[in-house]
Amino acid sequence: MNKTININLANLFFHIDEQAYTKLQRYLEAIKRSFANTNGSEEIIADIEARIAELFHEKMENERQVITEKEVDEVIGIMGQPEDYMVDEDIFEDQPQSTKKSTRVRKLYRDIDNKYIGGVSAGLGHYFGIDALWVRLIWILLTIFSWGGFVFIYILLWILIPEAVTTAQKLDMRGEAVNISNIEKKVKESFDDVAEKVKNVDYEKVGNKVKDGSRGFFNAIADIIMFFFKIIGKFIGIILIIIGAAGIVALLVGLFTVGILDIIHLPGVDFYNLVNSTNTPVWVVSILAFFAIGIPFFFLMYLGLKILVNNLKSIGNVVKFTLLGLWLISIILLTVFGIHQAAAHAYSGNVAIEKELVFVQPSEPVKINLRSTDRDKQENNMRINGIVLDYTENGEEILISRDFRMYLKMSHDSIARIEVRKNANGNSFKNATETAGKINYSYLVQGNTILLDDYLSTGRENKFRDQDVRVYLYLPMGTKVEFGSSPENCWIIRANNDRNMNGCEITKYAWMMNKDGEMKCENCPEIEEVDDDKNGKIIINEDGVDIDIKGNGDNFKLKIDDKGVQIKTNETNRTYLKEDTVQ
Repeated sequence: MNKTININLANLFFHIDEQAYTKLQRYLEAIKRSFANTNGSEEIIADIEARIAELFHEKMENERQVITEKEVDEVIGIMGQPEDYMVDEDIFEDQPQSTKKSTRVRKLYRDIDNKYIGGVSAGLGHYFGIDALWVRLIWILLTIFSWGGFVFIYILLWILIPEAVTTAQKLDMRGEAVNISNIEKKVKESFDDVAEKVKNVDYEKVGNKVKDGSRGFFNAIADIIMFFFKIIGKFIGIILIIIGAAGIVALLVGLFTVGILDIIHLPGVDFYNLVNSTNTPVWVVSILAFFAIGIPFFFLMYLGLKILVNNLKSIGNVVKFTLLGLWLISIILLTVFGIHQAAAHAYSGNVAIEKELVFVQPSEPVKINLRSTDRDKQENNMRINGIVLDYTENGEEILISRDFRMYLKMSHDSIARIEVRKNANGNSFKNATETAGKINYSYLVQGNTILLDDYLSTGRENKFRDQDVRVYLYLPMGTKVEFGSSPENCWIIRANNDRNMNGCEITKYAWMMNKDGEMKCENCPEIEEVDDDKNGKIIINEDGVDIDIKGNGDNFKLKIDDKGVQIKTNETNRTYLKEDTVQ
């Protein structure tokens, strides 16, 4: 059992066992000795410690994990031993450049050392391996041709791309390995640049005056812009956290109360099995829906936290790829279920039963009435989309629907007929036809009265497949039809008639089947069309046509009826009688 020591390395807190601490301490002391007489040794040591702390932080799976000798050895293997590097001035300066290009992946940072405004162009130049001047020229051209649109893109990149502050970040920006040698080299280059600038200060003073002034102006503008964007960013982060957290909480409550534990019994859940063609349990679909919707909400919340907290610890690539895999699997499975569900309604089938009707008194009008049911009127009935779940006297579950319509057509002979057509959907024509055949619908003929059910029923095992019933009544020419009062709802009737009526309007009057298949109204009120304005009026009804026009002191009257035509003006009064009305 080893002792655990708490250390602060580059302002980061770590738990480390005693043996690992001893090895790390010796390693850091050796590095300090090797850079004892080097310019900028303190900055080199600080950057090395920051890099070691960064490596430790990446290897930690949680905050309570203890750093062991294994992690220390891995970090030393990455950073290298102090004795492996020569710090002599001549050796460093005369060291030949390697002809082999580094294969290390560059990281995108803003280069604040070579910035002109925000360091975006310089950072992009390092990332793509081109001179920053060309990047700046590209920005200028894009801004001109986009009428300033790329300015917003530049500002967005300015906000999103972090700046390279530490030596390790500057090395990552250039694609160089972050080890002792490169850190020393980078710090030494910084000191050499400072010394060179001190030597040439008089020569560059005039040349840099304008540039420094412009940079100061842009820096001031940049600070103001960044201040407002940071406030907006924090506000957006808070909104993202609220949306993400609220979505996750709502999904968790729905998952455990409805989907899995069924603590809260919602009416819609009972209909899940009625429409589910895959027979997938509701808890499976609930879990898949939770992952498919909840994971994006989680990343929204995580993004909001990243915006609010600058040093928020990463959740790690393992967690990210695991969540991505779960999300993709959920989306794929839900898509498969959705396609299977849609396929259950891909085909339509029907079963038609036609019978002849014999009326006791053929010369009397045929009366049509509806028979209703009260099974779907009870308050405790579960209903969705017009479908009601009910129980028979034997306790069997049945589905009740009022998807019923009636059509009146002319028979091609002197025999009256009734055709009951049952329709349903299915995943094949055979399946749809079988489902349609399981629909229960009935009617009754008593004397000259036809009693039609205004509903249909089917067993729960047949599930909801858009079942409906269409009744076609074929009547011989000259047959008179009357309708009884509807029990509650309007009749859904389709019939070609001379008044262009449908539904409830047809049931209010008596009709007779004409030879052209058009129903003629026997007791409808007279049609009267009146067009009246300040200059006159026109009346058209069953008595004829009456036109009365007034204007500019002139009057004109025209009346057409069964007696003939009458015309009256200011000057004339003429009457034209029909020949059969003359005595």
